[in-house]
Amino acid sequence: MLPGFENRLPHCEVMDEGEVERLDAASMHILEDVGVQFRDPVALRDWTKAGAKVVGERVYLDRGLVRDLIASIPSQFTYRARNPEKNLRLGGRHTIFVPMTGAPYLRDLEDVRRNPTLDDLAMFHKLSHMLPAMHSSAHHIVEPYDHPISHRHLRITYSSMQHSDKTFMGMTTSPRNAEDVMEMCAILFGEDILEDHPVTTGNCNGNSPLVWDETMLGAMRAFSRRNQPVLCSPFVLGGANTPASVPAAVAQLNAEALSALAYTQVVRKGAPAIYGHYLSTVSMKSGAPMAGTPEISLMNFMIGQMARHYRVPWRTSNTLGSAKTLDAQAGYESATTLSAIMHAGANYLWHSAGWNEAGMHCSVAKFIVDAEQCAMAMRMAAGPEWRDFDEAIAAIADIGPGGHFLDHPHTRKRFETAFFLPEMYDNNAVEQWLAEGSVETPERALRRARKLLGDYQEPKLDPATDEALRDYIARREREIPAADALNQHY
Repeated sequence: MLPGFENRLPHCEVMDEGEVERLDAASMHILEDVGVQFRDPVALRDWTKAGAKVVGERVYLDRGLVRDLIASIPSQFTYRARNPEKNLRLGGRHTIFVPMTGAPYLRDLEDVRRNPTLDDLAMFHKLSHMLPAMHSSAHHIVEPYDHPISHRHLRITYSSMQHSDKTFMGMTTSPRNAEDVMEMCAILFGEDILEDHPVTTGNCNGNSPLVWDETMLGAMRAFSRRNQPVLCSPFVLGGANTPASVPAAVAQLNAEALSALAYTQVVRKGAPAIYGHYLSTVSMKSGAPMAGTPEISLMNFMIGQMARHYRVPWRTSNTLGSAKTLDAQAGYESATTLSAIMHAGANYLWHSAGWNEAGMHCSVAKFIVDAEQCAMAMRMAAGPEWRDFDEAIAAIADIGPGGHFLDHPHTRKRFETAFFLPEMYDNNAVEQWLAEGSVETPERALRRARKLLGDYQEPKLDPATDEALRDYIARREREIPAADALNQHY
């Protein structure tokens, strides 16, 4: 695994100081005068005890209370991985790449679109483990349809733990499912480690506009009580569940995120939390979500400024695509977003590999290509390398006018490391490309995936820990009905 990295690129800041303050003031107005609906009796009691004004299910949050609460969120923290060599710093300029999750379909090793299985999920977890620029195995990269809905969170979590020793995400599909994840993490790491170290990440989506529901809030409590970070993520479909205005949409999203970030601190003061969001704009022709649009980039730039204003780490979505295959549209959408978020300064770069068809499928081919794009972005984020500058300048004098540098000792010493050498690009002459079978990017990526899977070696769990995890899963599957109606939303 490539280490987590410090993004040294300058931040793209599209708002001046006055506009940041104006947007903050608009968000605080929304929190104080419009209010946020918390559809959860426990949260309503918590907010009342914390001093907020609660009318029915609507919570009106004083800006002073919000500012005081979010001030206790750590600006940086370190994820502890099963393999301590893969621990990761997050926050400030410390950044990680995380694969996509949540796809109900996949495009498989033959580029066929179909329903996924648990074996397909394991395949993606293995690829996440093998791809250097992926810092996490995430969780349900694809939905394993061959297991009951109410049991999937157990199998998904175990697959993340079994097939990779990197950090991973935890399921938040119900409060009880989140508790199961916490118990499995306690088995894997030890209860005392959970108390002091983030080991996983939950995601809690808001229902824009201005609603947090019982399912997400209960899962948020499960993670925050155990000192585990959650992504507090409004789900933005710009123009549909926000105003058709970039600044106003960000003001609403900001208010929603702040209300959830503040609530994590009501649950446990000092618990890590991450300013999150899912960003999309909708087509005014069809209402369908779009990816790679200029407005999404602008919103990312603005959200980055707001997160830095509040001194909290933040999450965004990375190589999103709406295309149905790995085609030019997918490439342009993903590259546009990747470039923007690198300059926006995001920390937790989720959906960094595989996302296509607006998240309806995870593509094996795109997974491979996206991961290489992330590796290239890491190289760019490191900035220019100056260590051999004087030696390289001296080479110019050695060669002089009209020569070439290919055989110079400096070039021979640096030929493997001076420039990134993409494996998914073909830079050969067209004659060579034709002679080698005219292989295009999707097939090149699928060949690479097969090679990685062939080389994969499982990072074995400690036998006693493995047995304890399997025993926990078996017990919980006996306890949870296979058709648990409470989990059908999952």
